[in-house]
Amino acid sequence: MTAPILYFLRHGETDWNVEGRLQGEQDIPLNALGRGQATDCGRILRDLLARDGHAPAALPYVASPLIRARETMELMRTALGLPVAGYSTDPRLREVGFGQWEGFTWRELRRTVPAAVAARQRDKWRFIPPGGESYAQMAQRMGEWQASLQGDTVAVAHGGTARALLVLFGAATPDEAPQVDIGQGVVYRFTSSGVSRHG
Repeated sequence: MTAPILYFLRHGETDWNVEGRLQGEQDIPLNALGRGQATDCGRILRDLLARDGHAPAALPYVASPLIRARETMELMRTALGLPVAGYSTDPRLREVGFGQWEGFTWRELRRTVPAAVAARQRDKWRFIPPGGESYAQMAQRMGEWQASLQGDTVAVAHGGTARALLVLFGAATPDEAPQVDIGQGVVYRFTSSGVSRHG
C-alpha cells in the first residue's frame, strides 16, 4: 500500500538556532528571519499542492505543540489564505528531548562533559542525553504518528523529527540520519518512493 504524501516543514529560525543552542523541548519563538521563512514556505507549499492536484484547504494540517512550530504553521497558513486556527497539534511531533543539555551549545558541552559528547558522537542515533531521549526513542513515537495518517498531510515540526522521518521513509539509515542538515524555509515532500526538498 502506498503511504500518504507528507508535506513537512521544519520550523523557521529562532535566536537559539543562531546561537547554536540545543532547543529540544524548550519553547523558543521564531525570530524575524524565521517568520519570513514561514511565510515563504506558504508560497512554496501552494505550488507543490497545485502540482499534486490538492486545494490547500482540502488537507489536514498538524504541528508540534512547541511555539516555534505553531508560529510557523500559522504564518504559512496565512500565506496560503487559510484560517490561522485551522490545524491540530500532536505531542508526538515535538523535538527530540535533550534533557539537561537543553539551552547549552555543543561548544559548552564539549568543555563541561567531553566524555558524554564523545559517546554521542560514536552513536548519535542511540545515545540518550541525561534526562532526555535518543533519536531511536523519538523515531518510535514518530513512527506511531506516521502510521496514524489517514491521507496526504501537511506537518510542521523540527529538525530531529525530520531525521526520524528520513529513516521511517527509507531515505536514510539510522547512522546517516543524524548527520543530515534539515533546512529552514524549505518544504520536504516525503513519499513512499523518496524525499524531495523544495525552496
